[in-house]
Amino acid sequence: MNIPRTSYPRIVIIGGGFAGVALAKKLSKQEVQVVLLDKNNYHTFQPLLYQVSTGGLEPDSIAYPIRKILKDFPNFYFRLADVEEIDTKKNKVITNIGKLKFDYLVVASGSKTNYFGNTVIEAHSMAMKTIPQSLNLRSLILENFEDALLTSDLNERNALMNFVIVGGGPTGVELAGALAEIKKGILPKDYPDLDTRLAQIHIVQSSDCILKGMSKKASEKAEEFLEKLGVNIWKNVRVTNYDGKTVTTNTDLSFETATLIWAAGVKGATIKGLDAAYMVTKGNRLLVNVLIRLKVLNIFLRLVMLLI
Repeated sequence: MNIPRTSYPRIVIIGGGFAGVALAKKLSKQEVQVVLLDKNNYHTFQPLLYQVSTGGLEPDSIAYPIRKILKDFPNFYFRLADVEEIDTKKNKVITNIGKLKFDYLVVASGSKTNYFGNTVIEAHSMAMKTIPQSLNLRSLILENFEDALLTSDLNERNALMNFVIVGGGPTGVELAGALAEIKKGILPKDYPDLDTRLAQIHIVQSSDCILKGMSKKASEKAEEFLEKLGVNIWKNVRVTNYDGKTVTTNTDLSFETATLIWAAGVKGATIKGLDAAYMVTKGNRLLVNVLIRLKVLNIFLRLVMLLI
């Protein structure tokens, strides 16, 4: 990796998200060497991914070069790398560009989309965790409306303009609202020869409310606002399958759609080596102590977990 040797302790940070970048900034005045590893050379402001997906923002509005963020920090190094494994016995990080020994390791690898083991849904649905995924979703939405113009089959046209969002958390709610605003203000102008009133936006939520992690008032206000925009909210309904055409649920309810957007949850992006050495709980979470440290088996390994 061409990281120079130093007498300072080496802190390796895996992940250039909010936690990784914030920690690197905090360490800028310490007598340490910081090495940040990420599979992208930019930091993504994930809360606005839905705006990229719906054409409200361009990708460069929510992406910023990691090197530029930390360019003035001494003893800081960034490497574009996929972390493949952590050797907890030798205190080494194994990546696709080589191995690197560390004194301290900070895991801020974040999360990934959780399909709860349903590989069929994973294969046919759209996720929205990265900028490339958001751009793919944007392209699919526009392609669907173009295809809706060309077909004379009414059922097919309705399916192309039917959007099902699985998950009523912040991501699902924001995306549904943005799609509803597009339907109301943009589609009639861009597609005057298409009856865009037929476009339907559905949120399918497995629990009895949307924005479940927030207050009851916030949930009720969000639901009221979305319904005024014309969004259909289906509560206490769980999606069980999607073959690319039909969404089936645990009830009699089903949807014919060309676009299923999966926003039903995330799980930790664990790394090989940690999952074998430490206890992994629900959602790929690693157990830590009150100092957010993993319970260390090797007394020479000092490993910190940042949970985001």
